[in-house]
Amino acid sequence: MLINAWRKLKQEGVVGINQRNANYILKYNQRKYYPLVDDKIKTKQLATAHGVSVPPLYAHIQYEYELGELANILNNLNDFVIKPTHGAGGDGIIVITARAHGRFRKANGTLITAKELEHHCINIISGVFSLGGHRDSVLIEYRVKSLPLFERFSYNGVPDIRIIVLKGYPIQAMLRLPTQQSNGKANLHQGAIGAGIDLLSGMTETGVWFNEPITEHPDTGEEIAGTLIPGWLTILDIAARCYEMCHLGYLGVDIIIDEHHGPMMLELNARPGLNIQIANQQGLQHRLQAIESQTVERDAKERLQFVLDNFS
Repeated sequence: MLINAWRKLKQEGVVGINQRNANYILKYNQRKYYPLVDDKIKTKQLATAHGVSVPPLYAHIQYEYELGELANILNNLNDFVIKPTHGAGGDGIIVITARAHGRFRKANGTLITAKELEHHCINIISGVFSLGGHRDSVLIEYRVKSLPLFERFSYNGVPDIRIIVLKGYPIQAMLRLPTQQSNGKANLHQGAIGAGIDLLSGMTETGVWFNEPITEHPDTGEEIAGTLIPGWLTILDIAARCYEMCHLGYLGVDIIIDEHHGPMMLELNARPGLNIQIANQQGLQHRLQAIESQTVERDAKERLQFVLDNFS
């Protein structure tokens, strides 16, 4: 039974963790380039240099003594995001949507004091949320405003788009939808929904929640499939251009759509997960092999056209 199940997955092109690590991450991602994506400051700087839009940065706090300026930094900000520079999985991120009664309102509606925000920043700097528990720094940046289109199937948060890219070719995509379970974060491991996206049209299709198929958002009851993502070709173009930007051959590109500024690159991931295959009900292997077989050098625009011409 197990052998038959394994053969079926193999035929459908499903890529497992060991295969991903050995055949793609180790093969295409040189470790010297990891800091370019693991450090969000470096990623922002790279993106800006390559003309890729990112959420504007308000402040970068590296040391505890700099927190004495936190009140001045936040003085003219009604909404913003606080996050660790080397965080992962959405841990340590606080989204402030407004001010109320001398406090700050978080995305889930609860209020937090300026002193509590300062304490949270101290935790970030001390490495509570960083990769490996190492000392970190604080980013305070623009809060992305979600499109009204997404409000009907997103709970207390902003959806984002994860695109898997091999050698600069976008090969699979999904929309990650926040839920009550995920506390408004677009993180699948914390309970967000992954909705597969048709790569050519940008239309949402199947959904997955905790690795189980799902057709409706559990909090809103809205259908997951059938939503056309605006600016889809621009989003694919951003994903393709990230290859030259960070020199990583196997990459997860996270893109968010702001109501006022359009698509923006949020983060890059050198070790993207494989749940995207479940969300799309399609394995990655066949498309990965199609890209590996290419011997012609192409720029980002040409790579994107290849994808549109060859992947259905």
